[in-house]
Amino acid sequence: MDMRKLVGRNFARLRREKGLTQEEVEARSGFSQQYLSGLERGQRNPTIITLYELSQALGVSHIDLVDDDRP
Repeated sequence: MDMRKLVGRNFARLRREKGLTQEEVEARSGFSQQYLSGLERGQRNPTIITLYELSQALGVSHIDLVDDDRP
């Protein structure tokens, strides 16, 4: 699977599970809503530091953003 799409899918799912909007994650992380939207669509290629900072903003492990939990 394309890692950009995997991260985007996981980020969107985790954000929704936490009941957060992209704007709320923007306020917590400092990443723009436009960046977060592109990330969720699989159009961004985040660095490991970005993954860590986003995971902190969501209150999850950075591993959760790259985990491919498909069977």
